[in-house]
Amino acid sequence: MDTLEIILLALVQGITEFLPISSSGHLILTPLLFGFELQELAFDVALHLGTLGAVTLYFRREIARMTVAVLGSLRHRRFDDPDARLGWMIVLATVPVVLLGLPLKLVLEFLRDDPTLIATVIAATSIGFGLLLWWSDWRGARRRDEYSLGWRGALVVGVMQALAIIPGTSRSGITITAGLLLGLTRRAASRFSFLLAIPTILMAGTVEGIELAGQGAAVDWMGLALGAVWSMLFAYLTIHLFLRFIERVSMLPFVLYRVALGGLILLLVW
Repeated sequence: MDTLEIILLALVQGITEFLPISSSGHLILTPLLFGFELQELAFDVALHLGTLGAVTLYFRREIARMTVAVLGSLRHRRFDDPDARLGWMIVLATVPVVLLGLPLKLVLEFLRDDPTLIATVIAATSIGFGLLLWWSDWRGARRRDEYSLGWRGALVVGVMQALAIIPGTSRSGITITAGLLLGLTRRAASRFSFLLAIPTILMAGTVEGIELAGQGAAVDWMGLALGAVWSMLFAYLTIHLFLRFIERVSMLPFVLYRVALGGLILLLVW
C-alpha cells in the first residue's frame, strides 16, 4: 500500500468509526470506489487500534474514575456509585458481542467473497438502519443521561451492537439508536456508545491479532503504524466535534447521507 492509500483509509476509518454511518462498510467501499485492492485484515486491525487509542485518550478521565469505582464496588460490595454503575453497564453491554460475535463474523467472511452481494448488503443496512436511527431520534424522549441506564437497557444496547458486525449497520449508529429508544439524550447515547467501543474494539483487535500471528505472514509494520497514527488523529477530532455539536445538529444529516449512499450503491450495482 502506498502512503496516499494508507492516509485515505485512515481518514475513512477515523471519521466513520464514531459517526453513525458504518466504518466497516466504508472500508470495503473505498477500495472498490478508487480501484484499490481490498486491504489486508492486518491493516483493518491497525486502523481500529488507532481509533481505540483515540477514544481511550478522549475519555481517559472517565475511564480512570470508572476503573477506581468498579474496583471499589467489588471491594465494598456496594454498587450505588454512579461511575461504578456506568462501568458495570459497559461490561454487561459487551457480553452479547462476545456470545454472538463468532457466528456473525462467519457471515461477514462469507459476504466479503462476493463484491456484488456485500455492496447490496451495505446498501440495505445503510438505508434500513439509517431510517431506524431517524425514527429513534424523532420518537425518543431524550431526557436521560448515560448514568441512568439500567441492566436491561445495557443488554439491549449490547445486543444491537452485535448486529454491527454486518457491514453497513454501523456500530456507533446502532448503539446510539438503541440509546435514543431508551430515552437517552443524543449526547448521552453517543457517550455510552463511544465508551462501549473501548472493550469491543480491544477484544476484536485481540482476536484478529491472534489469528494473524498464527498465519505467520509477512507484515508491513511501518504501513500499519502509519495507518494507526493517522486513524487515531482523525478519530479524536471526529469524537470532539461530534459530541460538541450533536445536540444542535440532530441525527438527520447522517440519516440523509445513509439513505443517499445506499441508494447510490444500489443504482451502481443493479
